[in-house]
Amino acid sequence: MTTAQYGAVTVEPFGDSAAMVTIPHREQAARRAAIVAFRDRFLAHLPPGVRDVVSGLESLLIEFDPQETAFEHVAYAARLVARWAPAPTDGTVGARPVRTFAVPVVFDDDHGPDLASVAEELGLAAAEVVEAIAGSTFTVCLLGAAMAPMMDGLKVPRPVRRRAEPRTDVAPGAVMIAGTNAIIQPFPGPTGWRVVGRTPHTIVDITRPDPVCFGPGDVMRFVPVTRDEAAALDAGFLLPTAEVVT
Repeated sequence: MTTAQYGAVTVEPFGDSAAMVTIPHREQAARRAAIVAFRDRFLAHLPPGVRDVVSGLESLLIEFDPQETAFEHVAYAARLVARWAPAPTDGTVGARPVRTFAVPVVFDDDHGPDLASVAEELGLAAAEVVEAIAGSTFTVCLLGAAMAPMMDGLKVPRPVRRRAEPRTDVAPGAVMIAGTNAIIQPFPGPTGWRVVGRTPHTIVDITRPDPVCFGPGDVMRFVPVTRDEAAALDAGFLLPTAEVVT
């Protein structure tokens, strides 16, 4: 463990070729903000032998080649970065403009098969759940599997439970919630998150040089639309609505 300006960094082995970095702080928001700050610094000062860095909401997995380096060297580098490395200033990591997105979503029983059960769980009407989702401001914390944007910021009376039995095939564009987080499904696939709606936009396009237009720190708002309104939209690849320089 080492003390940094944003808290304490713990580095532990994760198998024989990875290190897990966490920040033990009592406040969830502080843990999440601190791990993003550490990630930006670490990516700007990658040590030899590191092969990949996988972001979590409150952790960072550092994968390395054990033939080139060892856990002790990676852990030492991580602690040095946490203690001494300055924030990147070349505009390549953590210094780009924040992009905002207004994402149209159809909220109904067909597009959101879990909407009714979420409403029952929270003691709200389905329309009130939609209103709460639409009234929340979501921040992209990380890109998950298949570059899905995992977001924080859902404002509901209490965290939403995941499904007891995961769905096996969720359509692309599905808007899903769990806990106080939201995510958009990029491609067909299984999920244990609660499906509450669907956007007509394509959020990931692997044929493009940049398959996504969003990244950690960007802001999304979900805008309820009807089926007819969604059909009338020229809803192609999801693009930002504005940029705010930070």
